[in-house]
Order: sequence, then structure tokens, then C-alpha cells
Amino acid sequence: MVIQRLQSLLLLLTVAMMTVALFLPVATDQGTPIFITDFPVLMTVDILVSLLLFIGIFLFKNLRLQMRVTLVSILLICAIAIGGAFYLWRGAPDAEIEYFGATLLMIVSVITASWAYSRIRHDHRLLRSADRLR
Repeated sequence: MVIQRLQSLLLLLTVAMMTVALFLPVATDQGTPIFITDFPVLMTVDILVSLLLFIGIFLFKNLRLQMRVTLVSILLICAIAIGGAFYLWRGAPDAEIEYFGATLLMIVSVITASWAYSRIRHDHRLLRSADRLR
């Protein structure tokens, strides 16, 4: 089987990065690593994003729904980042953020999901223009 759509590969890469982000530290507080799994709400949203993006891979026949799922996932990834920053600011103000852990993966996940969204939108526009020609 050959993956013929770049956005499917990008969505799969984003799923992998969001899953790995669960197991990498977000920050350290006095030598103790802090993970996303230490915050149940953020962990649940992270798992939800991974599931949404994985389901989004198989929605290639319904591009509008695939675009919506991808856009919601991008917004939820941003919400995880903002929520994590808020939790760290309120719960552990002396914590140092680990920029090469889950933080970097979330930033790259937003970029790859946005790139996948733009490719899905491009395919949608291409199909609409082909339908107009018929």
C-alpha cells in the first residue's frame, strides 16, 4: 500500500508526536520532571486529539469533515499548551520548562497539523473546481 496523500502522512506524524508527548517531560520542578499525565484534564485532551487526528486520516472521502476535525485538533493542541502553561504558572511557579520535550513536540504538532489542513483545503478546492468543469 502506498500513501498517496501527503496530508495522511502528516496527520499520522502528528498523532505519533502527540502520543509521544504524553511520555516526555513538560517541565522540571527542583529536579522532578513534570509530565502531561500529571494533569488529568490535559492528558484527556491530548488523548482526544490523538484519536481525532487518527480518525481524521480515514475521512479522506469527506474532505469538509476532515478539515473540521483537523482544525478542531489544532485548536485543542493550542489549548493543551495554554492550559499546561497556566497549570505550571499556578501550581509550580519555580518550574523550568523543558523546551526539548513535550513542548517542542506540541509546537511541531501544530505546524504539521496546519500543513495537513492546508493540503486538505487544497484538495477540496481542486475537487470543487473539477466539479464546476463537468
